[in-house]
Amino acid sequence: MNRPDFQGQTRDLPRAKRAGGGTRPFSGFEFMLAGRYLRARRSEGFISVIAGFSLAGIALGVATLIIVMSVMNGFREELMGKILGFNGHFMVQSLGGPLEQWETLTTKLARLPGITRATPIIDGQALATASGASPGVLVRGVRAADLMNLKLVADSLSPGAMRRFQTQDGGVIVGERLANSMGLLPGMDITLLAPRGDVTPFGVTPRVKKYKIAGTFKVGMSDYDSLFVYMPMAEAQAYFNKGTGVSAVEVMVDDPDRVDELRKAIEAAVPENTRIIDWREQNVTFFSALQVERTVMFLILSLMIVVASFNIISGMIMMVKDKTRDIAILRTMGATSGTVLRVFLMSGSAIGVVGTFIGFVLGVLFCWNIETIRQGLIYATGADLFPETIYFLSKLPAKMEVDEVAAVVVMALVVTILATVYPAWRAAKLDPVEALRYE
Repeated sequence: MNRPDFQGQTRDLPRAKRAGGGTRPFSGFEFMLAGRYLRARRSEGFISVIAGFSLAGIALGVATLIIVMSVMNGFREELMGKILGFNGHFMVQSLGGPLEQWETLTTKLARLPGITRATPIIDGQALATASGASPGVLVRGVRAADLMNLKLVADSLSPGAMRRFQTQDGGVIVGERLANSMGLLPGMDITLLAPRGDVTPFGVTPRVKKYKIAGTFKVGMSDYDSLFVYMPMAEAQAYFNKGTGVSAVEVMVDDPDRVDELRKAIEAAVPENTRIIDWREQNVTFFSALQVERTVMFLILSLMIVVASFNIISGMIMMVKDKTRDIAILRTMGATSGTVLRVFLMSGSAIGVVGTFIGFVLGVLFCWNIETIRQGLIYATGADLFPETIYFLSKLPAKMEVDEVAAVVVMALVVTILATVYPAWRAAKLDPVEALRYE
């Protein structure tokens, strides 16, 4: 009796199996199939459109996340740099009345390890009048040498301002925005009115005095440029009735993040009737709001990548359905379920990898040229984007942190690769017999 013909076919099966299933994982054969499936034919144009939208969504999501996080980092760094560069990291104040013996205290604090500068100051509020304008200002009395050590202000002084501040009797330095709003130029007069002046039998009368404008400064933060007036220390003591005392001693440290460590040394050096306030206590609400906004923006914009990953899922499911016959033929030729799984996993992951790379490049290029882009948009639309009076800064900052950019890229890759797992698993589990039953 002759053997059935299928026995000859079974002898050939091992060779067919070796041809398909014996290929090593992620071999050239699998990459070739994955690439062929991504290049959709005309009849599969709709799948190609979905893949294109998925790629664009991932690219936009990654780019937007990088841009927003970089701008938030730039905001925080610029604002912190200007706030901490303009004001001290610590403020040592008397619990009652002016702070006396400030010369000895300043010298003692300046010698402490980690302290870069200790500056006595006098702060007081006043009403400035000139050219019919009467804005409220914050007058700060400082020594000329201390003002020169305040690099943020000293580097932005108008020509001759420090010379006139040191030699001109009663000269003051005002913020550039304040001077522009009041139509003031160096050499012109400004009148300051303080609510607490001379004590008379009829009560305390306001103090009114006229000063010459010694010059202007511009630190790039509108709150400071439109509010502060610098006055010589001796003049401020007389104007605000401080006698020989000061309002406080500002302390600058080499690292603002070390305030907890340096606080103990400062507490040991100051008298008992004083209090110490660090920069976090003075600006806790502001910087906490920035951190919360940054976190919320990251979570919200991450949803763009998640939505784009759903497009990958739908596109891959449609591709698996369209390639059912091809999958069945591959399986009958000996391709293993692992091979099919990897082919479709690579097809879907390629969309995520390419989209992430494009988004990364777009985000980095945008951040590098963000101020140029802003100026171009202002010129094209005529609208004042990012106004100084609202955002406190003269230009749009952007600082890319390597770890944050890497986290965005890794997150996008993980989300998009995970989105391809289910469609690839469905393709791997496809029964070739059922798939070819009605072919």
